[in-house]
Amino acid sequence: MKNILLFLALSSTILFTSCEGDPGPPGLDGGLVYANVFEVSPAFSYSDYPENLYFTSVYNYPFEVFESDVVLVYRLSGLDDTVSPPADIWTQLPQNKFYQDGTGDFIQYNYNSTFISVQFTIEGNFDLTNIDPKDLNGQTFRVAVVPAEFAKTNPSMRDILEVMQADGSQIEKIEL
Repeated sequence: MKNILLFLALSSTILFTSCEGDPGPPGLDGGLVYANVFEVSPAFSYSDYPENLYFTSVYNYPFEVFESDVVLVYRLSGLDDTVSPPADIWTQLPQNKFYQDGTGDFIQYNYNSTFISVQFTIEGNFDLTNIDPKDLNGQTFRVAVVPAEFAKTNPSMRDILEVMQADGSQIEKIEL
């Protein structure tokens, strides 16, 4: 009995001390990499011809952004006061708002972004000079820039054909 317990104790000790998993994704100086976020409450200007849209100034990011980073934008669409403390409700853009007046009219909050700046727009299927002022004024947007990297390489069709030929696969005529 002692031999079995000794064997189990030694086996489990060796098992747990020899386990090592993947090191995980690299971070910045060994730490975590977080997305950068900022909020803006812009003023909109109207452009009638040919766009019929509202637009804002162009906002440069208050931090460094790389071309491979992903830009996500959210609009403050309300307040959840059923929780304590009350919490902001953020809705990702683009976001449509349909008017319930039987006309089928709607507006869409949207944005354009580069790795240098972001701009917000409101588009619609009716004359936007008639937009409800509460849908235009006092809007707040949250911009989140998520760090990302471009993939190292994507194989081309020529690379795939070369691998298939080296493998001995029969390839009929393929135009490149």
